[in-house]
Amino acid sequence: MTWVTWRQYRYQYALAAALLAALAVVLLITGLHAAQVWHSALAACAKDGSCASLTGSDLSLTTPAFVTLVVATSAVPLLPGLFWGAPALASELETGMNQFAWTQSITRRRWLAVRAGWLLLAAAVLAGAVSAAVTWWSGPYTALTADAFQVNRFDITDIVPVGYAIFAMALGICAGMLLRRTLPALAVTLAGFVALRALTALWLRPHYMTPVTVYYKLTAPFTPAGSYLGISQGIIGPNGQPPPSPGAVGIGFNGVQVPAACQQFMASHPGSGAIVSCMAAHGYRGYVTYQPASRFWAFQGIETGIFVLLAAALLGVTFWVLKRRDA
Repeated sequence: MTWVTWRQYRYQYALAAALLAALAVVLLITGLHAAQVWHSALAACAKDGSCASLTGSDLSLTTPAFVTLVVATSAVPLLPGLFWGAPALASELETGMNQFAWTQSITRRRWLAVRAGWLLLAAAVLAGAVSAAVTWWSGPYTALTADAFQVNRFDITDIVPVGYAIFAMALGICAGMLLRRTLPALAVTLAGFVALRALTALWLRPHYMTPVTVYYKLTAPFTPAGSYLGISQGIIGPNGQPPPSPGAVGIGFNGVQVPAACQQFMASHPGSGAIVSCMAAHGYRGYVTYQPASRFWAFQGIETGIFVLLAAALLGVTFWVLKRRDA
């Protein structure tokens, strides 16, 4: 059965390997240049103690075209599930080839286990290899911009792409078993993967762990260290509640209504520190709610685990449906 699976997918595997090699060459060439620029900047700033100002500066580590290419690798975990997983069962059932394959000496469940196992392994290896190359390439860029938690950075580096790939493959296999048609299985795989990725990145990820909230004086702004994940920030009043918005007739500063005692500074010293000092003297404080940079690997593990567990559930459904059809 392993030999049959290899024979059936050998050309797809060869194409994937060739594309991976081409991507690796591009990332190696551009990544070495970025690393050289980054290490030169670190050596220069170490002499005058100004390395803290490197974050957010423009060192021209790479060009927008290569950044776009790297961001586009976020689709890599989907592709094996879409083009290998969805047709794996759907095409067999749609063309009737299952009647031949499933009447041989091997049982249906063993046939499915071997095929699904090798496809899952291939998807995980491909996604892992691309992620490893992208993680290495992104090292200087991530250190410069401190954006490891951001969408299209967190999603394409380290271990989460492997979880995405395993889920996409399981989703494609399960959709093929349930729908028994290749095109509907492709559509469900694409829509389900994109929807879950969007839900995870925009709503679930910021709340994997209880966020940290720091209150600070308006005259001494606070910025979390490292590549943190920002959730919310703003100003609270003396009562601990967010002040009202200025509305149509109110006088506002940073989106909140300025207290009456401080409104005189809006006219005499607009945009100056006098407004901030006045609001701070009247009990106004700033706050920022965030996930610390130290939780990066915990979040990687949580998100990978979510997608792997969902993949296991989908595979369980697939085997259960196969068993029901056996009966």
